[in-house]
Amino acid sequence: MAAKRKKRSRKSYTEEQRSQILATAKKEDLTALAVEKRFGVKPITYYSWRKKAGSTRTRRGAVSRGNRTLGLDANLRSAVQMRLRDMLPAIVDQEVSRYLDASFGAKRRGRPRG
Repeated sequence: MAAKRKKRSRKSYTEEQRSQILATAKKEDLTALAVEKRFGVKPITYYSWRKKAGSTRTRRGAVSRGNRTLGLDANLRSAVQMRLRDMLPAIVDQEVSRYLDASFGAKRRGRPRG
């Protein structure tokens, strides 16, 4: 008979504890595994806290906060998005037509041969 597994109790952290752990991890540039070893916080929990705090790290180590991507002004970003929405259907249609022509030959006119 297999041994019964003990149910682990779920540990909860206060907002102050979370802030302290996040600040220490950022200050000392700790990885998620280092945070787990030092504070006992699972990596998924640490990442969740970081996301909720609005501070996440990219692969290259740069810090991004919210929607301030590329440093673009909100109005400029909105204008670019609208322009792309207008242009995208025509681009997709053109690329699909090119693919189909290349895959199945040029379009035949007239009645199909059989």
